[in-house]
Amino acid sequence: MSVATEHAAEPGTAAEESALSVRHLWKIFGKGSGAIIGTPDADLSRAELKEKTGCVVGVKDVSFDVAPGEVFVVMGLSGSGKSTLIRCLTRLIEPTSGQTIIAGQDVNQSSPAQLRELRRHHASMVFQHFGLLPHKQVIDNVAYGLEIRGLGKKERRAKAGEVVDLVGLSGYEHSYPDQLSGGMQQRVGLARALAGDPSLLLFDEPFSALDPLIRRDMQNEVIRLHHELGKTMVFITHDLQEALKLGDRILILRDGEIVQIGAPAEVVGAPADDYVKDFVSEVPRSHVLTLKWVMRDPRPDDSMEGPVMSSDTIVRKAAQAALAAAHPVRVVDGDRLVGIVDDDAILRVVVAEEEARS
Repeated sequence: MSVATEHAAEPGTAAEESALSVRHLWKIFGKGSGAIIGTPDADLSRAELKEKTGCVVGVKDVSFDVAPGEVFVVMGLSGSGKSTLIRCLTRLIEPTSGQTIIAGQDVNQSSPAQLRELRRHHASMVFQHFGLLPHKQVIDNVAYGLEIRGLGKKERRAKAGEVVDLVGLSGYEHSYPDQLSGGMQQRVGLARALAGDPSLLLFDEPFSALDPLIRRDMQNEVIRLHHELGKTMVFITHDLQEALKLGDRILILRDGEIVQIGAPAEVVGAPADDYVKDFVSEVPRSHVLTLKWVMRDPRPDDSMEGPVMSSDTIVRKAAQAALAAAHPVRVVDGDRLVGIVDDDAILRVVVAEEEARS
């Protein structure tokens, strides 16, 4: 079984319980692309297929589930297929084959009217290029989707005003896009996506064009909004640090195929192959790994006097208390003792980081 198939077979939640369920999704660009799936040619590498048929694989047999309220990050290098994937989810790009379920609806079998309804009410996208209407004020840019729905001006402006406040744009309601900084323009794009109260938010590298400090602020804004609203989010990025910061789980793509799906600690602590290992090689492990990745099994002679910490505590956050304690840390999962972390385990992670930096 390939790495991609192995990880695709272990989604985070059952399809019927998912906010988003994707099954065997393909996108192949080129003439006769539909005839390739199910043939030996489908097993060729991207380069081999292009040489043989002239077709290019964008997304190759991708399957995953996203749980309600989860932040699911899709990442990979340029050309890995991540933007093609997210556009296939709402058929901004037509998939070649496969199934996508959003809000109980099979997107790939939806009529044009059903698809419009899905985009208006259930799934909104935030793009890298803001796509704001230059002749409309902020309040009307935010309300644009509500206008398309047919809401009256008073009602849509009232709703848009609430969302403007939510994303920190109060006082700029009557400004025009060209009067705003890049970060503020992206807040308008975010507010526009939120205005329709969708169940699913899709982000296609929304912050990659922003300056680093503004980008960090916008990442924090997404985290804040997620905590406040609990929206399900699919976030596309090529930036590993961004993926680790935002994602409950991360899907890593290479040449359109899934390489690994896992929580940030799993991706860093147990990379699926050398490709992922190289990706995470410079990540400060103590900032990502949890205690369950450095603990050992309890023994009968272990002291019961050490500090107690949850197994999902980040190593960096546990380090100071652990190293200051007279006894090893007792690691628990709920009420159950699951492991012991001594000073050596903490120091091994920290020392490895220092060696990697030098």
